[in-house]
Amino acid sequence: ARSCRCWGPMIQDMLFMQLRHMMETEAVNAGERAAGKPLPGARQVTVAFADLVGFTQLGEVVSAEELGHLAGRLAGLARDLTAPPVWFIKTIGDAVMLVCPDPAPLLDTVLKLVEVVDTDNNFPRLRAGVASGMAVSRAGDWFGSPVNVASRVTGVARPGAVLVADSVREALGDAPEADGFQWSFAGPRRLRGIRGDVRLFRVRRGATRTGSGGAAQDDDLAGSSP
Repeated sequence: ARSCRCWGPMIQDMLFMQLRHMMETEAVNAGERAAGKPLPGARQVTVAFADLVGFTQLGEVVSAEELGHLAGRLAGLARDLTAPPVWFIKTIGDAVMLVCPDPAPLLDTVLKLVEVVDTDNNFPRLRAGVASGMAVSRAGDWFGSPVNVASRVTGVARPGAVLVADSVREALGDAPEADGFQWSFAGPRRLRGIRGDVRLFRVRRGATRTGSGGAAQDDDLAGSSP
C-alpha cells in the first residue's frame, strides 16, 4: 500500500509533463495553422519518441523507486547511444525524445535503442515513432508538426517496433543511407489531432528497400489510437 501511495504522485508528475508537452506542441501547431506556414526559425528535422510499453500499469506491481529506476535507465541508454548529428532532447515520463537534421542517423539510433532494450529482461518492451518536417527550437526543446506526428505514431506502434510516418521516407529519398533499412507498409492511420490519414511504415535494418505498396503488417500497429 505504501508503494502505491508513493507511486501516485510520481505518475501525476509524469502525466503533468506529458500534458504540458502536448499543450506547448499544440500551441505551436495552432500558430502554424493560423499563419498558413511554419513559424519563423523553423527548419527541417526528423523527430523520434520511444516509450516503455505498459509502464503505467507497472505501478500496480512494482514500487515507485523501481519505476523511477526504469525511466532513468532508459534515459541513460538513450544518452549513451546518441551522438551528433542526433540530439537527445528530453525525457517525458517514460519516454525519450530525439531529434536529428537527417533521418538516417536518427533511425539507426532508435533501432539500436530498441534492440538494446529488447535484450534486457529487466526492461518492459520499447516502441518508437518517427516523423519528419519543419519544426522550431525554443529553449532547448522542439515544437511543430513532426513532433506531434511522431508522438502519435509512437502511441500506435506495437512493442518492439519502430514505426515511421511517410514523411520520413520522403525526407530520406534516394540517399545511399536508405539501403541500410527495410520498409514494410503498415497502412494508413488516422491519428488524433492530425489532419487526414498518415501512411505508416515499419522500419528494420537490412540491405533491401521494399516498395511502399507492400501489404500491411498487422503486427506493426497497436489496436487503437491514443
